[in-house]
Amino acid sequence: MTTLPDPISFTSAQEKFISQLKNQKRSSATIIAYSGDLQQLRTFLESHRITQASTVLPEHLQQFVAGLTTQSYTAKSISRKINSLKTFFKFLNQSELITTNPSTPLTHPKLDNKPPHILTPTEVKNLRDACRLDIRISAIVELLLQTGMRISELANLRLDDIKKNEVFIGVLENNPSRTIPLAKPALSAVQNFLAIRPQTKDDHLFVTKTGKPLLIRNIRTAIDRYFQKAGVADAKVNDMRHTFIAFQLSHGLNPEIVHKYVGHRRLTSTSKYLDHIQISVTTPTLRLLEL
Repeated sequence: MTTLPDPISFTSAQEKFISQLKNQKRSSATIIAYSGDLQQLRTFLESHRITQASTVLPEHLQQFVAGLTTQSYTAKSISRKINSLKTFFKFLNQSELITTNPSTPLTHPKLDNKPPHILTPTEVKNLRDACRLDIRISAIVELLLQTGMRISELANLRLDDIKKNEVFIGVLENNPSRTIPLAKPALSAVQNFLAIRPQTKDDHLFVTKTGKPLLIRNIRTAIDRYFQKAGVADAKVNDMRHTFIAFQLSHGLNPEIVHKYVGHRRLTSTSKYLDHIQISVTTPTLRLLEL
């Protein structure tokens, strides 16, 4: 006779899952993302008087996902939330907290393969001008533009990661560690920020006025505000990474070198940018160029 697991509330199940993520040393950004997605699901379930994780059915999750499409979420955002649900319920099932996985029937929406948004030189100039008086954001913008690092990697930078002529990016979210040369504008902008950086025991490079690590969502919000101020339409933080990659490739840098610096897992992820740019020089360069 099969022994059924004791009923477990959604709240308790969520706490166990988040604890597991912390034990796996997942990044704070990942944990925040999972927590937000599951809290959103929890609110939906409670509105349907479902409080037990063990009573969630596939149709409940399908109704939740269907509702996201009416709330202006992009297909990419919905797909990410589905990944959160699948990871969560797989964990509960494998931990024998529930007997079946209700997320199994969920399918991902079809994603539009839109070309990367590559900022024009004028848009880059306007963004720099817009945030010039904000020394901290100016340093952030220059680092993103001149290194192509991910926003999660930037938020995780420590003081010791910045050297005289390079920046070290440690392993994060299975992305490889690497060292990237620092162009003069980026190094100068970082040095300007360090001169006013609040004194704090925390060793994160970018901190708040109270000395706490600057969170990814706050960085994203600030840069979105400056994009708007600069009059750069429909731009996102990751567009600076796209721009860095496209700029280096368009000036003849070998995709294998760019691939190494930006931490792409596959060379094809870098090479696909060649379909959206024009090579502006005939003699390939052997090093990163200042953007």
